[in-house]
Amino acid sequence: MVEKAAFEKLYKAYYMRVYSYVMTLAGKTHIAEEITQETFYKAFTTKASFRGESNAMTWLCTIARNLFVDEMRRQSRKSESVPVDTDVDSGVNIEREVEDKDTSYQIHQVLNELEEPYRQVFELRIFGEMSFKEISSACGKTESWARVTYHRAKLKITERMDIHETEL
Repeated sequence: MVEKAAFEKLYKAYYMRVYSYVMTLAGKTHIAEEITQETFYKAFTTKASFRGESNAMTWLCTIARNLFVDEMRRQSRKSESVPVDTDVDSGVNIEREVEDKDTSYQIHQVLNELEEPYRQVFELRIFGEMSFKEISSACGKTESWARVTYHRAKLKITERMDIHETEL
């Protein structure tokens, strides 16, 4: 019963923050709601794997991000099997949609390739909407460290995005 009460407390304390984080990743409410629910389910069922090396929000965001990436992979596999509509009138919209998907894929690819702690700090700041103070606390570092690491992460992402564009 103590575990259930602790889980309910965790859920109430972090639900909206995790949901906001997933919403920035997904951009669609139904996907964000589903992934957020799945995040808390997974956290509850695998709580033994939580080593306490980071705070609960960081742990939950990591679970959520991994679930989101898995969901995007599942959806991309599904869309590969669906025939593309070749309507001439909607050609511009399809082209724009493909460009947006390509850019989104490149951003996620760059983020996945980004080494730690840059990836973690960037995701906590952007997707988790955490302050530098919260990030520093979660990582056990100073606030200055969090600011510098975030700035360096942005530079690395920009640099790698430029490289991806020149390769195309």
